[in-house]
Amino acid sequence: MKEITAEELKQKIDNGESFIFLDVRELFETYISSIDIETVTIPLDELSNRAEELGKEDEIIVMCRCGNRSRTACELLIQNGFVNVANLKGGINSWAARIDTSLPQY
Repeated sequence: MKEITAEELKQKIDNGESFIFLDVRELFETYISSIDIETVTIPLDELSNRAEELGKEDEIIVMCRCGNRSRTACELLIQNGFVNVANLKGGINSWAARIDTSLPQY
């Protein structure tokens, strides 16, 4: 499975690249800490029932708190025919530590 670092994600954002940013955390977690980009939020436990909301050919970068749930989500998407999926290594906590230190880590 492909992984992307916080720095690589920032570069994609800065370059204006097009991708779907999928947050698989629970909704309450998005109020604690979020990256300021357009995000599709589908909690991991809902993803198998809602995967059709995403394009199978689109580039999808998946995020959670620390990278474990997003890794599981990537595996689920790949098993369901999604072809361009990447896990944000270290999740939002990595982003908060390396890119935007104003964000809380939890």
